Amino acid sequence: MQTTQKPLRAFRSADVWRYINERKTLQKPYTIKLFMPNGNPNSLKIINKMNWTGIGLEVSRDSWLEHKNRNEFDQAGIYILFGYTEDSDLPTIYVGQGDGIRNRIDSHDKNKDFWDKVLVFISSNNGLNRAHITWLEWSLIKKAQEIGRCKLNNNATPNEPILTESEKADTQEFLNEILSILPLVEIRVFEKAKKLHVSKENLPKGKNTKDTIIVPAQEEGFKEVFLGQNSWYAVRLSAGKIKDIKYIAAYQTAPISAITHYAEVESIEPYGDGGKYKLNFKNSAQKIGPIVFGKAKKGTLQGPRYTTFEKLQKAKELNDL
Repeated sequence: MQTTQKPLRAFRSADVWRYINERKTLQKPYTIKLFMPNGNPNSLKIINKMNWTGIGLEVSRDSWLEHKNRNEFDQAGIYILFGYTEDSDLPTIYVGQGDGIRNRIDSHDKNKDFWDKVLVFISSNNGLNRAHITWLEWSLIKKAQEIGRCKLNNNATPNEPILTESEKADTQEFLNEILSILPLVEIRVFEKAKKLHVSKENLPKGKNTKDTIIVPAQEEGFKEVFLGQNSWYAVRLSAGKIKDIKYIAAYQTAPISAITHYAEVESIEPYGDGGKYKLNFKNSAQKIGPIVFGKAKKGTLQGPRYTTFEKLQKAKELNDL
């Protein structure tokens, strides 16, 4: 009896890419070792992952000159500059690569102001060549653009370099290892923010549960974001409060000095990389009150405050909340 077989080459190709796609979403246990050569965790960390051919280094900017002559920086590798600027709540990053990355980071130390630390990834067996690190650079830039949790300082995006099928599979695996390490050093800009959808199942049942957050809003941000984008972001929330929030109300700062609008919250998601969140509205914001500042203490609404939606509906001034 005759049987029809697929060509071996085609079968292997499909098998390889199926394996890669499965690995992208597969979660498995792993061990990370952090070594602080000078005993200061805020200066230099060397990151090793069991069964990985790579090495990671985290160096603070103010200690770069102290550590720049390490042998690791002579090798080909990929690096990520990370920091914040005054005009954004989102972190700013720059992704770069080089056959020897010391000179590149030296240049950034002189010419880029925003970064506070740099993450460097190299191969422990010198297995990365220019094509590999260019592909890693391209992939991280592309991922940061797709996720949208940071400001990208790169002026240009490189084209995807051509790799053989086996090289691409190996380099993708190296990238997966990098992505598994970054959250452990407080860099989450390459992972998609997970939304918590507000529903009847996860709403608080207690009558006095504070299910409404009141946020101070200046005129420009209020009009552009609260009313224009049906959302509010860069809100710092404690983990214990996230599950309770159902409504958000906006306190417009002086000269209005009153709560004027509220909205029902549809979902909450991480915003940026600093423990802040974005609240997405179910519908457009609705007018309320105004609930005036009244006899409240000075500074009462310099930051978010919590109340119940029932009190919000009845209040005439801030002290009622």
